[in-house]
Parts: sequence; C-alpha cells; structure tokens
Amino acid sequence: MRLQDKTAIITGAGSGFGAGIAARFAAEGARVMVVDLNEGAAQGVAGEIGGIAQVCDVSSAADVAAMTQTAMDSWGRIDILINNAGITHMPKPLEEVSEEEFDRVLSVNAKSVYLTARAIVPHMKAAGAGAILNVASTAGVSPRPNLNWYNASKGWMITATKTMAVELAPHGIRVNAVNPVAGETPLLKSFMGEDTPAIREKFLSTIPLGRFSTPDDIANAALYLCSDEASMVTGVAMEVDGGRCI
Repeated sequence: MRLQDKTAIITGAGSGFGAGIAARFAAEGARVMVVDLNEGAAQGVAGEIGGIAQVCDVSSAADVAAMTQTAMDSWGRIDILINNAGITHMPKPLEEVSEEEFDRVLSVNAKSVYLTARAIVPHMKAAGAGAILNVASTAGVSPRPNLNWYNASKGWMITATKTMAVELAPHGIRVNAVNPVAGETPLLKSFMGEDTPAIREKFLSTIPLGRFSTPDDIANAALYLCSDEASMVTGVAMEVDGGRCI
C-alpha cells in the first residue's frame, strides 16, 4: 500500500499504459480518477478499480478545468498527476504530415502538459507537496525516422519535465518522466505503420531485451516515481525500454 490515501489523476487511462498505471495505483491504496476521451473506456477501468471516471479532451482548457474541479470537489486535494494521454501521426516523411495532424499531436502531447499544470499546480503549491509524472517516450531520446513530429513532441515533454522540476522543487512538488519503448497498446500499430510479423520482428530487433514494454512495466516505474520512496528524485526521464536507448 505504497500510495495509501493518495489521490491521483491519470489521463489516457482508458487503455494501454494509463489503464495499467490506474490499476496498479488503486491496488497500492490510491484514489484514482480515470481520465479518457472515450467515456466507455474510462467507465470500464474506473468500475474495475473503484475509481472515478472523467471524460476529458486534454487539449481543451475547459475540459481540463472541469476535470480538476471534479477532483477537488471529490477529494479536496490532488497528490499525483500523470500526463499519460498521447497520440501520434502515422509514419511518413516529415514534409508529408498535414498541418492538422501536426496540430493534433502537439496539442495532445505538449499543450496538455501546460494545461494540466496551469490547472493543478496551484493546488499542489497550496498543499506544499505533489508529484507529477509525464509519460514521454524513447522517441524523444532516440528518434525513429518518419515519426518526426511525434518524436519532437516527446522531446518537448522531456525538456518540460526538467524545467518544471527545477521551478517547482522549492514548492515541494516533484516532476519526473518515464520513457517507454513501444508496447502492446492501441498506438503500436500507428508507430509501425502496419502490424505484420515481419515488421514486428524488425521493430523488436532494436530492443536488446527482445520484447515490447507492457502496461505493468510502466506502472511499476510510475509507482516508484510517484511514491515517497522517490522523495529525492525529481527531473529524471527514466527509460523503461529494454535497452533500446543504449
């Protein structure tokens, strides 16, 4: 029960890494808000773990404000924020990515971090404590070709993590990131372009441990970084990547 009585908002928690983190946090004693654009998915995960389901487009200031207000009304405080919601564009040459695709990737992967910080950091400052975790990617450290603007958005997230950590440390707020390698999530097919045995084999050949990451892998890292065990850890971007970035 390493998160006993803690409260946690997890975005993009209706599936994939976010759902894995939500389940693990609830099992460790946290009260969890399962945030997702897909209402049915959010309700499904929340029902399984005894959490609160919240529909939210994390690129919308109004939606993020409503999410924050619901959390404060329900709990009176927000101890943990996990910015997990993310999207990508399909693999293609960088000049062929449409402006609409670019805007959506940067809105969901980057602007959302700004919006949640603007809404939630004041509450954490008032409490003198808090933990924020940004789910970035190995793509922000060791980019793959043809995912240019997705890579850039995750690099932005890593830099945002470090500058947030420096600024918020005096207020008792820790900010870290986790960098997963591709995993068995709804985004996997988008990263690969298409899902075939040959493409999977080629993708896995770049990961020394020889497998994709799982929601449990990321949940374990998130649990440590958001728990009091990591009370001296801030501004790190932890690679959970089977050695890909070596």
